[in-house]
Amino acid sequence: MEILETYITEPKIAYFSMEIGLREDIPTYSGGLGVLAGDTVKSAADLCLPFIAVTLISRKGYFLQEIDDQGHQTEKPAVWDPSKLLQCAPEKIIITIEKREVHIQAWVYFVESPRGGSSVPVIYLDTDVPENSNEDRALTDHLYGGESDYRIKQEAILGIGGVRMLRKLGFEIKKYHMNEGHAAFLTLELLHEFKRDIEEVWDESRIWDPESVKNLCVFTTHTPVEAGHDKFSYELYAKVLGDYFPENILKGLAGEENVNMTLLGFNLSNHVNGVAKKHMEVSQNMFPGYKINAITNGVHSYTWTCKHMKKLYDKYLPGWANEPEIFVRIGCIPDKELWAAHQKAKKELIDYVNSSTGSDMDCETLTIGFARRATAYKRADLLFSDIERLEKIAGGKIQIIYAGKAHPKDTVGKELIERIYSFRDKLKGKIKITFLPNYNMNSALKLVSGVDIWLNTPLRPLEASGTSGMKAAHNGVINFSVLDGWWIEGHIEDYTGWSIGPAHKDIAPDKDMNKIDSDDLYKKLEEKIIPKYYNDRKTWIRMMQNAIGKNAYYFNTHRMMRRYVTEAYIR
Repeated sequence: MEILETYITEPKIAYFSMEIGLREDIPTYSGGLGVLAGDTVKSAADLCLPFIAVTLISRKGYFLQEIDDQGHQTEKPAVWDPSKLLQCAPEKIIITIEKREVHIQAWVYFVESPRGGSSVPVIYLDTDVPENSNEDRALTDHLYGGESDYRIKQEAILGIGGVRMLRKLGFEIKKYHMNEGHAAFLTLELLHEFKRDIEEVWDESRIWDPESVKNLCVFTTHTPVEAGHDKFSYELYAKVLGDYFPENILKGLAGEENVNMTLLGFNLSNHVNGVAKKHMEVSQNMFPGYKINAITNGVHSYTWTCKHMKKLYDKYLPGWANEPEIFVRIGCIPDKELWAAHQKAKKELIDYVNSSTGSDMDCETLTIGFARRATAYKRADLLFSDIERLEKIAGGKIQIIYAGKAHPKDTVGKELIERIYSFRDKLKGKIKITFLPNYNMNSALKLVSGVDIWLNTPLRPLEASGTSGMKAAHNGVINFSVLDGWWIEGHIEDYTGWSIGPAHKDIAPDKDMNKIDSDDLYKKLEEKIIPKYYNDRKTWIRMMQNAIGKNAYYFNTHRMMRRYVTEAYIR
């Protein structure tokens, strides 16, 4: 416990997340949710918040992506050694899984503020200890691996084990923040902690104290799709956790038919929020009867600004990293210097892409970036809805860089990557297209800072927030996106960027949204974006400034965390 002694001085906000993306060589994240969690922790450190985070060790990571010449994705474990980067705490705790004692140890990583703030400990829970069976030692190996029984065991380790570990390490917690439903079992552990001692019990529910738990808990939902909310059968719950918590009481908290982890979190939290204003509305419709607030996501400004732009901001906007509001003064940076910094970032990206993929891209051509999780609703192939029209509009005038992983079990997502490769081959010699394999935090920074346009084409209203476009805006890269998630709040047409298709409220039922959106995409590409890039550099640079001064200024995790503090943590 010596490694944490200096941190046990005041009550903490405990932030629970199944995945946290802090750096590339700690591969305990799959994508946006984990990177957002990492950015949250970094801003907590910058702002000197009394914060501690809890996650799983994920010793084999999410996966390393390999793609062959036809676009077929295969996966390999992203094995890493925690002992090289983390410190192991001597304390261990035990939880019961399938009537077996499962021992859990903790690794600690300290997130240091690069701008003079404090440091925040991140606790990584690990079952790979000698006391456990081989089966149990593997429970914290794979992020989102295995079937439902593996998943519920991991969520028990995170929620129940996480609370017990914090207690064992000596922390006093004043708020528990659940980043999605994966950690919702922590509420049951807290109910055990606040269990009333009543001699005569005529109603079993009287011994539990939900109000005390509610006062301690905050819940953030990220998923606007019903299938994205974890649900486990009561049969599986009983098999894995036995009599840990009475099933008849649990049904009143998590749902009659299944253990719905989102409902469990909702019912035992005094503050529930979605991650954008539109997502709040969607969530409210999915879960009528619950008060759902909106705290729009952000990104950690210092992490997601490339070195060339950092140098420029340090020169003209000192203090920007700790006060992103200073971006409102972006107009004091000379146009030539802003453009030169962007061109340096672009050259770095193009050199990286050419050396990695054998592409023949150049720095003079308008470059579009699309890097998202490869899944159907994100519609990575929308740009190719009409190849002949695209070729006529953009032949020789644009080049496109794709990246993104498909979940190992997402067959449709994998086929989407294969289609991108087929379009690359069909348009060879006409439009340069490449796909960067194994998208990660390092390549993401190169992409969001080096392209000219950031393209995003989700099917409304399935984009809860999205954060990659916010990262692009921090680097003066202009967004071209469907009006969903955060972009509804950040978009000003022809000023901060461009929309694709109508707003969600203007969509008539039974319309072919792929056709409507692709038509608008082609129209704006032909009539606005390409001409402006090649013929009106001054206005283009002004839009780059607007992206920074209007979008990066607001869509950052410093602003986000200040809202969590005032609206969720101290109320």
